[in-house]
This record gives sequence, structure tokens and C-alpha cells, in this order.
Amino acid sequence: QVQLVESGGGLVQAGGSLRLSCAASGRTFSTYAMGWFRQAPGKEREFVGVITRSTSSTRYADSVKGRFTISRDNAKNTIDLQMNHLKPEDTAVYYCAASTAVFTTSVKQYDYWGQGTQVTVSS
Repeated sequence: QVQLVESGGGLVQAGGSLRLSCAASGRTFSTYAMGWFRQAPGKEREFVGVITRSTSSTRYADSVKGRFTISRDNAKNTIDLQMNHLKPEDTAVYYCAASTAVFTTSVKQYDYWGQGTQVTVSS
């Protein structure tokens, strides 16, 4: 089992940057693909990005490609989401999640979720 705790959210102006972190408990962290999702008020939770177990591959939603970067440190049991050139439409609660699937963008294939951290981008 994996427990996930996000941090780093906050209020930022459009064009600014934020770095979210997700700390994981459990000795099996390196066996999970790790994803970031977000959910805005009144909308469904949506895929942001995913990184494979070995950190060799990443995939991003088109809406964040070129602006967001995921990294992970299996020795420290952490993953980060660096968000640059933020836009008001990036405002949402951001969640990290763990999946036993190799490389998935589907919410349904993630087994463990953090509690979320709020990101608000002002125009």
C-alpha cells in the first residue's frame, strides 16, 4: 500500500510558476507509475501527466505539454510537478496518484491518491 501527500500549491499570477511535490510512504514506491491529475470546480478529474517507474518516460496532456514537467526520485520516494507559464485555466485541485499499470492516463487505473493541493492562478 502507498500513502501520498501533496504539497506546494498556492496562489500565483498568470505567467508565473509553481512546483508541486508528492511524498510517498511505503517501500514499493518504485514499482508504481506515478501520475498527476487535476480537478476544477464542477468538472471531472483530468489527466495532467504520468512518469514511468524507472523515470525513463513521461506523457502529458496537450493542455500542459511544454509548460509542465514531472520528475521523480525513487530514492527519496517523491515526485514533483514543475508548472511554468501558468494560466487561469490551470486553476484546480492537483492530485498525485500511483498506478500498477505501466503507463496510463486513465483515472480508473490509479490505485492510490493523495488528498490534493489547491492551485489558483489569477489573471
